[in-house]
Amino acid sequence: MGDAVVDFDLERGGRVEGLDGRRQALVLVRFRGRPVHQLTVPVVDGCISPDEIRRRVFESGCPGIWERLIEAVVGLEAPDRSRNGPATVAVCTRDRPEDLRRCLDSLAVFARDGHEVLVVDNAPSTDESRQIVETCGFARYVREDRPGESAARNRALREAGHDIVAFSDDDATPDPGWLPALLRNFNDPLVLCVTGLTMPLELETEAQRGFERYSPFGRGFVRKVFDGADVNPLSAWRAGASANMAVRRSALDLIGPFNEALGCGTRSRTGSDYEFFVRILAAGYRIVYDPAALSWHRHRRTWPELRQVLRGYGTGVYAAWTHLLVAHREFIVPKLAVGWFLHTQLPNLLRSLLRRPGSIPLDLLIAELRGCLEGPWAYLEARRELRWMESIP
Repeated sequence: MGDAVVDFDLERGGRVEGLDGRRQALVLVRFRGRPVHQLTVPVVDGCISPDEIRRRVFESGCPGIWERLIEAVVGLEAPDRSRNGPATVAVCTRDRPEDLRRCLDSLAVFARDGHEVLVVDNAPSTDESRQIVETCGFARYVREDRPGESAARNRALREAGHDIVAFSDDDATPDPGWLPALLRNFNDPLVLCVTGLTMPLELETEAQRGFERYSPFGRGFVRKVFDGADVNPLSAWRAGASANMAVRRSALDLIGPFNEALGCGTRSRTGSDYEFFVRILAAGYRIVYDPAALSWHRHRRTWPELRQVLRGYGTGVYAAWTHLLVAHREFIVPKLAVGWFLHTQLPNLLRSLLRRPGSIPLDLLIAELRGCLEGPWAYLEARRELRWMESIP
């Protein structure tokens, strides 16, 4: 059996049981409902002691828990960033009915609270997604035949009935507090985008554990504000991932739509969120990362799928960099590519070849490097195909 994934609140949590056959668990630690830390804990006789979790948390000195404890002891509340008014929750999907059904089940709570739920079916090969949406009874179905996640997201922004559009991947399961945590950050008019914490839904296979070990979505447990006036826009990858984000509809007019030559469903494979984040910061706006906006993601279950994911990440990064170099004259891009190789990829490659403990498996590194080599050509081909599609009446 794989590793367990456990959700534990320091105040209310008791003994964790029912983990027979598991050797260890990834524990998401909350304090008064808010995620503050994560840790890996051994499972003994199918159980985890709450005292063991608490001991490990306080020994770790994690900043998230101390921030929350100080608020509790002093009697201070976090700043009120509540935002009134409904939002649109958009799910962009393509031929993953099992994932879509689970995602919609988690979104029902937001529909009951008066928020719009929109499903954009991107170039589907069957009618199954539409049937699932009609059966659920609370979501609106839109079909977008132009392939690619960027085309689907742009369609969602155009179709949305509200000013804020919260995006969830179809293979994610948002927490009940996810949407309120995203929305409360939009009281600042300079915030165009908010991202949240994404945790693994399951760690049943070696591939899922490998993804979480080598390429996790999470960006920590402390809220961060990325201001285009203060940070290098090209460091926008630190701001989070599009599997868990909310965007103002006005971004379409202020910085332009998602780049439809980038992202899943195109030759570029990924990179659309990074390039979008770069433009937000370059225009002087802000992105907020708020770990209180929690979502659970089902990582790919097989090792070949994991290799393809990491290859796609390499392709997408270099495709986005090619776009920034060609279209925006960001001449620092070659320096970024060289720095990434010399300071991250090459050391990882050497550690793997020398079989150092904890090193990244060689086949994953080769897949990523292969993707990097493909990235520039992939972007140019994707842009050519996009121009051809746009020329069709």
